[in-house]
Parts: sequence; structure tokens; C-alpha cells
Amino acid sequence: MTEDPTAAGARPETQVRIGQGPHGRRELLVKVLWIGVWLVFLSSPVGDLAGGRHTPAGTVAGAIGLTAFVATYLALVFRQMGQPFSPRAVASLLAVLAVLAPVLMYCLGLEWGGLFVYLSVACGATLPLRAACWAIPGCGLVMYLVGLRWGAYAVDDLLPLVVLIGFAMVGVGQLVRTTVELRKARATVAQLAANEERLRLARDLHDLLGHSLSLITLKSELAGRMLPGHPDKAAQQVADIEQVSRQALVDVREAVTGYRRPRLAVELAGTQVALTAAGVAAEIPAEPDLADVPGEAESALAWALREAVTNVVRHSGADRCAVRLARRQTLDGPMLELAVEDNGSGGGSGGFGNGLTGLTERLEKAGGTLEAGRVKHGFRLVARVPVAPAGDVGSGA
Repeated sequence: MTEDPTAAGARPETQVRIGQGPHGRRELLVKVLWIGVWLVFLSSPVGDLAGGRHTPAGTVAGAIGLTAFVATYLALVFRQMGQPFSPRAVASLLAVLAVLAPVLMYCLGLEWGGLFVYLSVACGATLPLRAACWAIPGCGLVMYLVGLRWGAYAVDDLLPLVVLIGFAMVGVGQLVRTTVELRKARATVAQLAANEERLRLARDLHDLLGHSLSLITLKSELAGRMLPGHPDKAAQQVADIEQVSRQALVDVREAVTGYRRPRLAVELAGTQVALTAAGVAAEIPAEPDLADVPGEAESALAWALREAVTNVVRHSGADRCAVRLARRQTLDGPMLELAVEDNGSGGGSGGFGNGLTGLTERLEKAGGTLEAGRVKHGFRLVARVPVAPAGDVGSGA
């Protein structure tokens, strides 16, 4: 089973998602409060306007300029949390802030120097890293130069704050981008896991139903031929069909739940039944000792045997099939080798079909390999899986 992509990010009702727009009234309120805290630097410009130090025209112009500055800043910051503006729109809004901040400070006094804090924050939050590294010190320099009109010493305390907060916002922006990328990567991993689970299920169903339905078809045809003259034998074939159908249903259920691990000994016995029913002379080895064979390796060999026998019955047209099981010492270590060879045509198609492709994937997961192809007198499939060092396992004739 795959993990729900939203499971790891649980408690959405109690967490504010970084790098995403607000989802719901509560998240909107939290983000508004967080942005509102940083509007404290507007207290000086507002106090300056309320103090009556300027002419009525200057006060009105200052109020309009401050309103335009705050509206532009909030629009830029709020949209950057959700669906960002295009680069051209961001540059235009930053240009508005970059014009209003020095103009208002130059015309109305040092109390308006706090606007450069918001300009620096906006640059750090919206610009690419390299551009922000130039724009933030530039904000501090412009503030210092404008402050010369009123006495540069008066902005000495604010200058480090403008630069530090701007670069801090660059770090926050990097964190947000990293969080967004990690969220996308997690969703991708979840999708890949779901695809892998679908592939596993498709392989299992192909191998299970292909084998079982082929056997059912053969026994049904055999029962039909026996029915007129040998009803007792036909009834036996029908009973076998019922048994195979019930086992196929059990196998499918186990495959769907992910717990199926076919056993090689069971598949060897089933191979004898399937080949005999198809009129193929079978050479099957005795039940091997698999005590030192990992479960995954045994399962992969069992699937290989099932797929090979299904192909023999359905496609080869063979009348003889030999199954051999032996241990081999290779450069990669001891291997358990399963060989299935028939004297048929091999189906007459080049390349691997879905069954052999899925089988190759199974064996690779167990550290094994698959070889399949035409030989001089038929078709041969060889599957190998690694095992722990042990004595040779005798192969049956």
C-alpha cells in the first residue's frame, strides 16, 4: 500500500503551510497578523503626518504616497505567498516602492526612513538570490544618500537593520522555496510508489490468471472431448477445473493484499499437472532443499517456473518439456539456477512479452537474472537467483 501524500503533513487545521497561499479563514488570519506585526515601522511616518509638522498639501500628499506604498507592498507580499506575479509585474511593483520610499523620505523627513525596511524585505522576498544580494545593499545606500539632506548620522542606526532584515528575508525565501520543492518531491515519491504498486499488481495478476486460465481452458477442452464416451473422466476434469478456479481466486486475493509468496515446491507440483493436462511429456526434479534460499529468491524462481510453463502450454506447441534445478558457482557467488527447456517453436515472436518483462523485473529485485531464447531444438528459459553458500542441490532427471 502507498502512503497518503497528505498523511505526513497532517494537522492542516493547526499548521500554517509555508510557501502556500492561505487555505481557509484561520490561515488567512494568521498570515495577516504575521504581516501586520511588521507594519510597526509605519508608526513613525503615521506619527509624522499626525503631528501637524507639514502643510495641508504636504500632509495629503504624504498620506496618499504612504497609502500607495503600503498597498503596493501588501499586494506584493500576499501574492508572493500564493500565486506570485509574473517577473515583469514584480519588477514594476518593486519600482513603485523604490520610487516612493526615497521621494517620501526626501520630501518629508527622516521619520520616513522606515519605508526602506519594507523595500529591503520586498527585494529579499521576491527577487532571485543574485539580484537580491545587490538590491538589498543598494536600498541601504540609497537611504543613506537621501538621509544626507537631513543629516546622515540620523540613519546610522536604521541602516544595519535595513540590510540585515533584507538578507534575513532572502534566507526565509530560500526556506520557502526549499519547502515547496520538498513538498513536490514527496508528492512525486508517492506517485512513483503508487505506480510501482500498480505494476506489481499487474505482474501478479498476469502471472496468476495467465497460468490458471490456461489450465482451466485445457481441462475444459479435455472434459468436452471425454464427455460423450467417458463421463466419469470428464467429471474428474470438471472437478479439477473447480479446484483450479478456487485456487486462482485465493491467489488473486493474496496478490491484491500483497502477501502472496509462491513456493517453488508447490509450483513444481502444479507444473506436473499442467504439462500432463496439455499432453506434454514432463521431466520434473524432485522437491529440492531450499532451507538456505531467501524467501524473495524462492518466490522469484516460483514465478519464473509458472511463467515458463504457461508459455510452454499456450504458445510453444511442444510435446516434451524438461525442468531442471541446480546450484552453480559463479563470479557473483553461489546461484540457484532454474532451467525450463522444451522442443517447441517458442511462440515464433522475437523479444520479451509482458510476462517475461515482468519476470525480469522480479528477478532483478531479488538480485537474479533471466535468460530466454531459442535453442537448437526448441526454447530455453534460465532464471538464476543468489543463495547462501551450501552444498549442491541435486537436480532431477
